[in-house]
Amino acid sequence: MFHAILIIVVILILLRAIHYAWISFPIITGFNAKLMCTCIFVSGRNQKDIERSDLKKFPLNIANNKINHTDLSVTSTILGLAKKKAIYRKGIGCTLINDITEERLRGHKFEIPLQPIQNTDRIPWPMGDKISDSIPAAITKHQLDAAVEKAFTEPHPRKKQRTRAVVVLYDGQLVAEKYATGFNKNTKMYGWSVAKSITAALIGTLVKDGKLDVSQPAPVPEWNNVTDLRHAITLENLLQQTSGLDFLEKYTKASDVTNMLYKEDNVAAFAAGHKLAHPPGMVFNYSSGNSNILARIIRQATGEKNYASYPYNALFYKIGMYSALFEPDGSGTYVGSSYINATARDYARFGLLYYNDGIWNGERILPEGWVSKTRIAPPGNQLKNYGYQFWLNGKDEKNPSQIKYPDAPADLFYCDGFGYQFINIIPSKKLVVVRLGLTLDDSFDENEFLKSIIESIQLSE
Repeated sequence: MFHAILIIVVILILLRAIHYAWISFPIITGFNAKLMCTCIFVSGRNQKDIERSDLKKFPLNIANNKINHTDLSVTSTILGLAKKKAIYRKGIGCTLINDITEERLRGHKFEIPLQPIQNTDRIPWPMGDKISDSIPAAITKHQLDAAVEKAFTEPHPRKKQRTRAVVVLYDGQLVAEKYATGFNKNTKMYGWSVAKSITAALIGTLVKDGKLDVSQPAPVPEWNNVTDLRHAITLENLLQQTSGLDFLEKYTKASDVTNMLYKEDNVAAFAAGHKLAHPPGMVFNYSSGNSNILARIIRQATGEKNYASYPYNALFYKIGMYSALFEPDGSGTYVGSSYINATARDYARFGLLYYNDGIWNGERILPEGWVSKTRIAPPGNQLKNYGYQFWLNGKDEKNPSQIKYPDAPADLFYCDGFGYQFINIIPSKKLVVVRLGLTLDDSFDENEFLKSIIESIQLSE
């Protein structure tokens, strides 16, 4: 009897392990291949450093990654299984291969406009990288430098906040900047969900040009039939994450978001195929699916001929974000939820655009009132912590009785990406603060960091 029970238990454990491997291994290898490809061919990092930091944590560290510098690709497997390959193409970064053939993927044509030929080191900030040595009288420089330095100091031997870059702007001027070893002002770094905020800005440019209307039903082919309940989802619902779609955003297991990013070639079609869980506009549900649907709407609104170049012509090159790189999925649509790469300075430029109400060098890039709407949470968001693909300083999700960042002003709004990527915009303090890194253990205290930056200004004002 005992042996029979033992055999049953062993069989159940094996079945559970096989099920886990079947579901999760392709996500693990997909993540490894995609991240390794981008970090090597876009960011210029080395494999050992990536595996020692970005991919060290279980279960990511069970994959084996092979770099091919001849065809510019990365292939990842686990015990020879769940093979995933990501390829690099100049100008558009890395794309994970799923059902599409590699030959067909490599055959996609992307016309990315050449950036202006100029020496940005001779052009004053913010269009260029010539930084003024003068410090505004409102800033206590030694205190600001100490606040920045602390962000790079590990709080405990077992804690790894891994700050890689900090850039601080005061009233538009770059007043503090620091990088970790191996990173510098020219290093392109993943923004992850910072991509959502940039996707929203691109939607804004199309609204300004009269090509989209946020109050109208979102132009999504899967929802065209007026009898489809999803037809009522507006563009604003997608921007505010109140579409009502039944989409699970969880990264610790196989979920809608991990299946979408690492198993699908057409991420927007995957997301748009989900059913409703709630009536549109009624419930806030943070979803990368909504953001990728927005990215495909941009493609539809601009047309195939102009789509690849649109982010560069309409946004990046207009504000000096010359390093910015959006990576596409297998269908050719930019992954508007997650795959943006740029330097810390260029992320700061993006924050500065919103700090200046969508105006750059006298030109209105975003429609009038767009930034104001970005900073308003919809009725369906009970925590009042999200606007147009930007986070707001509302209530804390883990403790709704408290404000998320109690020591930061109420007008703080920010981009937030995996690993604690932040673009913080605080109009009342004239601040834009960028922090990039790889914090996987919650050891980076964003509230304390912002508080120390703010105090370096408040003391002398």
